[in-house]
Amino acid sequence: MKSRLFIISQYLLPHHLLSRLAGCVAECRSRWFKNAFTAWFAKRYQVDMSQALVEDLSAYDNFNAFFTRALKPGARPLDPTPEAILSPADGAFSQLGPIEHGRIFQAKGHSFSVLELLGGDPANAAPFMGGEFATVYLSPKDYHRVHMPLAGTLREMIYVPGRIFSVNQNTAENVPELFARNERVVCIFDTERGPMAMVLVGAMIVASVETVWAGLVTPPKRELRSYHYDEAARAPVHLEKGAEMGRFKLGSTVIVLFGPGQVEWAREWAAGSAVQMGQAIAHPARA
Repeated sequence: MKSRLFIISQYLLPHHLLSRLAGCVAECRSRWFKNAFTAWFAKRYQVDMSQALVEDLSAYDNFNAFFTRALKPGARPLDPTPEAILSPADGAFSQLGPIEHGRIFQAKGHSFSVLELLGGDPANAAPFMGGEFATVYLSPKDYHRVHMPLAGTLREMIYVPGRIFSVNQNTAENVPELFARNERVVCIFDTERGPMAMVLVGAMIVASVETVWAGLVTPPKRELRSYHYDEAARAPVHLEKGAEMGRFKLGSTVIVLFGPGQVEWAREWAAGSAVQMGQAIAHPARA
């Protein structure tokens, strides 16, 4: 009953209003408030500050600065295997596996459309049909910067408006097409393994998503927007493997897509496996 009431509340709550209010709280610079709130959060979610570049909780200007904190050099070593495909973030695999019939597995009995996930353009979805996906969920205690699994050159960024349901196991199992309904930022890169899509999915009280090339992704209107990166429109953006590509101000989920015959997930990873940014999660598919 409690679980069902939670799911019903997800449909009734004013998602965007709550997220804007959370954003105001997260940007508050009042010393007594931001220090007390940050200390409570770090204790409540057992955040390991020993890995943070700045360990002193009171040194952060606001909660968002703490939440998107940098780590000490070497805290997330990149797997040295030249062909390794790296985890883009700290967290846990919600799911990973093949894209079948144009759909991505979400949780027991639920899947969602690649076409809808990427914003509805068939030209963007086509290269990933029959390919592979990995969904990484970032919990509140995790490091919330997102990095490149492979070196890549940005081709297109798409802002896709939507709801912002909470993202957790309960909603994944009970909200149909959760990740294709939530607000998200889609980034499509050209890599040595062909096209790679990285989808940063928002969730309730996720105040914003940033990328290193565009900053805060907040179109003036909540409508589908596409940004092309080429010589004609905007300067191309190239990022090396392991480089930061974006961050969540209050966390959520990253979905990585590859085309058919390009990658194989390493056998040690499965739904529920905890993972850290920089660990090898896949390798090139064998011919």
